[in-house]
Amino acid sequence: MHVHPLMRLLWCLVGSAVGIGSALFLAGPQINPFLLASLGGTTVFLFGLTRAPAAQPRAVFGGHLGGALSGIACYQFFGESLAVYALATALALAFMLLTRTVHPPAGANPVLMVYVHASWAALWQPVLVGVGALVLVAVLWSRLYPGLVHYPTQPLAPSPPHLNWGGWGTYDA
Repeated sequence: MHVHPLMRLLWCLVGSAVGIGSALFLAGPQINPFLLASLGGTTVFLFGLTRAPAAQPRAVFGGHLGGALSGIACYQFFGESLAVYALATALALAFMLLTRTVHPPAGANPVLMVYVHASWAALWQPVLVGVGALVLVAVLWSRLYPGLVHYPTQPLAPSPPHLNWGGWGTYDA
């Protein structure tokens, strides 16, 4: 079945609105909507770059949880300072590269967690709840319209698919 590109685009746009709306509603933006800012970038990946390794669940969940954990731990142990923001972000990148769960929007999580002085509970609410809601909508939404690729395409695909930290080419791991 042939799906007109404009209809596909409209479907993706409406899906992205439903997805981020659901995530914000369930994760509770009334707590602090700033905590969920990184989900905007995740929405772009899930509904616009569905096949990208960074859009697959391994990267989405691993990146968000690892990034948030880095920020929370750094704040809890060292407080808030410019050095703590830098350390938390570097640790989040290290986590994502070493576990191959790179999800660029999740790079905002350590900064967000330090900024709002997040507690350990933030890993569950709003991070896991928000990411889970967004992924669930992407899974369901991609199956409602005939001819769209079903998300996820490769749930456990590593991101990046090849190891070459900071390089131009790709090298198999």
